[in-house]
Amino acid sequence: QVQLVESGGGLVQPGGSLRLSCAAAGFAVSSVDMAWYRQAPEKERELVANIRWSGSSSTYYTDSVKGRFTISRTNAENTVYLQMNSLKPEETAVYYCNTDRHYEPYPWGQGTQVTVSS
Repeated sequence: QVQLVESGGGLVQPGGSLRLSCAAAGFAVSSVDMAWYRQAPEKERELVANIRWSGSSSTYYTDSVKGRFTISRTNAENTVYLQMNSLKPEETAVYYCNTDRHYEPYPWGQGTQVTVSS
């Protein structure tokens, strides 16, 4: 059974950093293109970053986070990470992981809340 469990969110001041984790079960994150998404209040879920399957491992970032966020993966732990630096208040959202959008998504996890506020 597939399961995605996000963790690592919390309250952080503007300019601060967080590292999010996505622990996967039931499939290998190395075998697919994985992504982080976020959904802010009253907004649609948007793609933040993705990383291709381990035969490529190329990455993509939405323009607003380039240079500040880094997506990575540890295949042995079957976990995907998102390092977020220099966080901005407008990046307050629930952050989710799943396959990239050209795949049929697995069931969504609960996400992890990131709140950027003084």
